[in-house]
Amino acid sequence: MTQDRATLRRELRERRRALPPATRIAAAEALAQRILALPFLPTSGYVAGYWAMDGEIGLHVLQMRLPPGLVWCLPLLHEGDHLRFAPWRAGDALVTNRFGIPEPAVEPSSGLRAEDLALAVMPLVGFDDAGRRLGMGGGWYDRSFAFRRDRAAPPWLVGAGFAAQRVPALEAAAWDVAPDAICTEDATFPSLHDGAHDAPGTAPA
Repeated sequence: MTQDRATLRRELRERRRALPPATRIAAAEALAQRILALPFLPTSGYVAGYWAMDGEIGLHVLQMRLPPGLVWCLPLLHEGDHLRFAPWRAGDALVTNRFGIPEPAVEPSSGLRAEDLALAVMPLVGFDDAGRRLGMGGGWYDRSFAFRRDRAAPPWLVGAGFAAQRVPALEAAAWDVAPDAICTEDATFPSLHDGAHDAPGTAPA
């Protein structure tokens, strides 16, 4: 039976919004530790995160603890429905895009391409044990990182979410770009998708 992704997204968004503040604070701390412990974490280059909205797990702790050789970036909406990315530090100017999400106040065409990144941390609405990610449905990350379906090379892709967003199984769509791992506050799920490259991973704990 085909999954009703719209209904699933609605239920999972409500689930993450219901998490209490104390849980969110602790989860952001634990998530940062898990991502920084990934065996494929780069030692230099650009790392893309996201501005947490609508109950998404926060990345502020991760940003503050990045090793010196890594530069934090945020996404920019670019023409052609693709993302570009720009370095951003706390205090730098922001503008609000058409979805109401803050992004660096720079011309999107001047931003880094997805191919220029060393690692990208992607938001998600849901995920399963096989490392499949369910996004918001706009396809921005799938379009921007479509080249990763055909090449086993950086940028490494990591989905970030709360353990509460885990579901038993997700049906894969032809356009999905599977992450190399999904991290929550209490586990790391290496991707088991077909064609995954042999990046080392850590089992759920």
